[in-house]
Amino acid sequence: MTKRRQMTDKAWEGILDFPHANREPAPRQRGMTMVIDKGTGLTDTRDLLELAGDYVDQVKLTFGTSAFYTTRLLKQKIELVKSYDIDIFPGGTFLELAILQGKLDEYLTRAQDLGFTGIEVSDGTITIAPPDRRRTIERARAMGFRLVVSEVGKKDPRDRVPDLHLWAQVEEDFQSGADFVIVEGRESGEGVVIYDSDGRIIERELEDMVSHVTDPTRLMWEAPQKVQQQALILRFGPNVNLGNVAPPDVLALEALRVGLRGDTLRMYFQQVVNGSMTLPRS
Repeated sequence: MTKRRQMTDKAWEGILDFPHANREPAPRQRGMTMVIDKGTGLTDTRDLLELAGDYVDQVKLTFGTSAFYTTRLLKQKIELVKSYDIDIFPGGTFLELAILQGKLDEYLTRAQDLGFTGIEVSDGTITIAPPDRRRTIERARAMGFRLVVSEVGKKDPRDRVPDLHLWAQVEEDFQSGADFVIVEGRESGEGVVIYDSDGRIIERELEDMVSHVTDPTRLMWEAPQKVQQQALILRFGPNVNLGNVAPPDVLALEALRVGLRGDTLRMYFQQVVNGSMTLPRS
């Protein structure tokens, strides 16, 4: 039994009901929370998982940060995360470097040997030809990684191609075997894909993506800012996939998802006031 499934005795259980009661329980296939890990040690990782392991679905060791761990420490951290039935994978930038240096097979083999459960395929900085991108996804899938994700969108606004239809790339990645496709948001959540330079959502970009993708529930929106998380939850509901969530923000995000923060409790309150929802009698 994993540690995640032992975390069932919640402090307020049976006293108050979540306003948004349709939140997917763990282990879940939608409503994923992907944590961005920029270099937390074992103690901080253990503290996060003991406190919020039920609400973390994926951990990304972002950028190339895992290159600076000792082998022993990295394996310990990976095993700790896996003990909570949570997927863990290195950032896509690392894979892009492996492709640039012609060492993709070596990279995938080492990731497997270290115990990573997932692989991210991206071209946020470099350019990967479509056939090579497809083969990379298929190769990771064939090697038996439990989670294979891709990412669309460029990290640097100067590299943005105005007429590039990212939704077409999303569909191709799904067909190639990606479980989820991450929509680039960077660590800042500013100036990329669906976000303007101030971090506000560009509605036409968001809706264009959603209207053309056959299964939007398999999109993972990188949303590091609270206002972005709130907007996406209000648009798609509590079971939207959100990524690049900082470790200290996991419980705050979960509270936002289920209506335990004023921003999403307001929607529940309005439903009660206008009569579309009836509260149970005490």
